[in-house]
Amino acid sequence: MPEDHDWEAYKVPPTRTPVSERTTSVPNPANYFQTAVNYVFDAPVAFVREWIERLQNRNKFYYYHQKFRRVPDLSECLEGDYLCYYEAEAQWRRDRMVDQEIVEIVRERMAACKQREGPNQFQNCAKEMELLAQVTKAYQDRYGDLGYHGNARTCLMKQKHRMMEERKAAQ
Repeated sequence: MPEDHDWEAYKVPPTRTPVSERTTSVPNPANYFQTAVNYVFDAPVAFVREWIERLQNRNKFYYYHQKFRRVPDLSECLEGDYLCYYEAEAQWRRDRMVDQEIVEIVRERMAACKQREGPNQFQNCAKEMELLAQVTKAYQDRYGDLGYHGNARTCLMKQKHRMMEERKAAQ
């Protein structure tokens, strides 16, 4: 747009609007009513709300940062302790979901690096490729071949069998 405007084509609105002249000296009762309603209803509600918000700001609680206490592993549960079995199973499922998200985040970083680097992806994204390989291998070692209905008990048995095979191979 050019710097010199055609002021005749585009009229500028007036800078000040005129103040209307009062025709009477009697005060407006609506102003008194509005002030009374403000002090009777609005001010106490605003005060209580601000007080509650100050209390809430002291103890900020972010619901998406829920921290669960670590419970004993399934191998540490006593025989017949079904509550311990349930807690260990719930913890295992949370851990599995966290590990799935870790793999997904690393995979997204790898895809972003490939998109960003283009033909030079093999030399510039080597660190991301190595990290993705490590993360997917760790996930496969722990949760692979369990299927959709895998649980903490089958995962523990898989780990036990893998350790026994490693011991046999070492001998």
